[in-house]
Amino acid sequence: MKNQKSTTYIVLVLGALTAIGPFSIDMYLPGFPAIAKDLNTSIAEVQLSLASFFVGLSLGQLFYGPITDRFGRKPPLYVGLSIYILASVACIWAPSAEALIALRFVQALGGSVGMVVSRAMVRDLYPPEETAKIFSLLMLVMGVAPIIAPTLGGMLVTYAGWQSIFLALAIISFVALLGMRLALPETRQPTPSISLHPKVVLKDYWAIFKNRQFIVYVIVGGMTAGGMFAYISGSPFVFIEMHGVTEAQFGWIFGANAFGLIMAGQVNRLWLRKNTTAQIIRIVNVAQLIVGASLVVYAFTLWGGLPMLITLVFIYMALIGFIFPNKTALALAPFAKNAGAASALMGSLQFVFAGILSAVISALHNESALPMTGAMALCTLIAFIILQLGAKQKPEHRPKKVV
Repeated sequence: MKNQKSTTYIVLVLGALTAIGPFSIDMYLPGFPAIAKDLNTSIAEVQLSLASFFVGLSLGQLFYGPITDRFGRKPPLYVGLSIYILASVACIWAPSAEALIALRFVQALGGSVGMVVSRAMVRDLYPPEETAKIFSLLMLVMGVAPIIAPTLGGMLVTYAGWQSIFLALAIISFVALLGMRLALPETRQPTPSISLHPKVVLKDYWAIFKNRQFIVYVIVGGMTAGGMFAYISGSPFVFIEMHGVTEAQFGWIFGANAFGLIMAGQVNRLWLRKNTTAQIIRIVNVAQLIVGASLVVYAFTLWGGLPMLITLVFIYMALIGFIFPNKTALALAPFAKNAGAASALMGSLQFVFAGILSAVISALHNESALPMTGAMALCTLIAFIILQLGAKQKPEHRPKKVV
């Protein structure tokens, strides 16, 4: 186990690397109208640049997984972050919406390396019984992104134009790169025996996918991410259009929910003193299932009005803070030699689940809260069923020591 000072530095840098993705998503959302106006296009077309970013994140993680197992963790980070920085700067001078869509895809391909390497490094550095606590700490760092990114993006658009958002993203990633260079040790030496032949890579990914513990907790995590993205996609209509909440008030609600998720991740570290990661996930999943069902009832009855909706959504989102660090630790626990590939496959699959749920919310829009609340409840129900089907397996060990 690393000493406390070393752990703090590592968590800060890994958290910054992981937060590049959320910052890239949330920070430029307030700039959509300005981007559409400057590029002489519609907001709907600008939104495709967000979709291309999600595709790039998913594919990029699959690419970097075996690369980081073969060449070590830090060399791919240098390459990926350099690509991200260059693409971010190029976005400033994007001449059209089509160019922006393409550049955002390239930007995501570069930035996705941070998500893969941060999880793999935690698996490299810490024993399985400690990883859930480290992932909880990472949530504290990376969770700041959804709280401050939209506000920061809005200020930049107002005072410096939408192009300044991409300059800020380039600067943030450069600072993360410097932090990685100065504070992160190399946790994985190059392994020439690992082949990068496409057939071998696909075979390795298939072997990881077939691992029962991995797929159980990846699906649970994917459904949890899907529930969160259902909230993100549907909440502007439900709060602003249905309940008349102002944009500023919506920002406070959004930030409060993100804060609840972060704080739950820290409570999770204390809970791990007495319970295993698997036990915590099962308890929280049942609680979230009850909240999800309550949200569906609310959609039909509107009982309790806006205060009830805010309360239920806050609890639902806070419970995610317990699930994310524990499911990540459990999914990666069986893999030491190929933690990078396992991390990549996990991240990619979860973005696929989240993307599908976001599309479903858009397609089922019916001027009510039901598409959002129904999707949130359905995701939790599927996670519950998967956990019951995987109940025969007994993953893991009780934690021995708190970080």
